[in-house]
Amino acid sequence: MGDALSPAYLAAWATQIGALSAFMGGFASTILVMLLTHDSRRRAVQWAAGLSALSAVAFIVAAVATTTLVAGSHADAPASVARQAAQGPARLMAVLFFSLGAYGLIAAIGCAGWVRSKRMGWTTTIVAGLGAVAVTLNFVTF
Repeated sequence: MGDALSPAYLAAWATQIGALSAFMGGFASTILVMLLTHDSRRRAVQWAAGLSALSAVAFIVAAVATTTLVAGSHADAPASVARQAAQGPARLMAVLFFSLGAYGLIAAIGCAGWVRSKRMGWTTTIVAGLGAVAVTLNFVTF
């Protein structure tokens, strides 16, 4: 993250991450509401709901941070705003909170199967584990 990015590249990157964060935040919020209305006090429901809440909030923070980046990358942005967007905490927050949201949502999906049955729990846990590995490989190789 120490490399200087062009404003156009930063804006394109932030626009994509912001849109994905908004979409996935909505998905995480929907899962949260469904779990909160589930009539069960099982530990799996509590874990899945907590992870969904974590994910939804993380995606909201990432969407706000990327909005700051897009605004700061605009050609007509004042120099101080552009400098803050390129060098300030918004870029780091976008990456960290997007990552937290992605892993939180994957973990919530992994926990969600345990609400139904042990077999479904193992299935969703394995699928979520594979997803977490794939996301990690993508982050590491980017």
